[in-house]
Amino acid sequence: MANTNGVFSDLFNAVGQPVQNVADIAGNSLNSALSIVQSCTNLCGNLLVSTANTVVNLIQSVLSGISTAIAPKQQ
Repeated sequence: MANTNGVFSDLFNAVGQPVQNVADIAGNSLNSALSIVQSCTNLCGNLLVSTANTVVNLIQSVLSGISTAIAPKQQ
């Protein structure tokens, strides 16, 4: 039964709320997806930097070992 606002107002209210709920769910899902992507990007960046640092340390250790091995021995 229509109230004093009229049939179209009631129809708009009846349809509008579920549509708004769907829009809210879609927005929340998008925000969650973006948050996950950001977290994965940060994780991948951290892993990449950590791996690069490890490789640099390894190279430094190898070069130091080579330098020590070929250095003239002190008598």
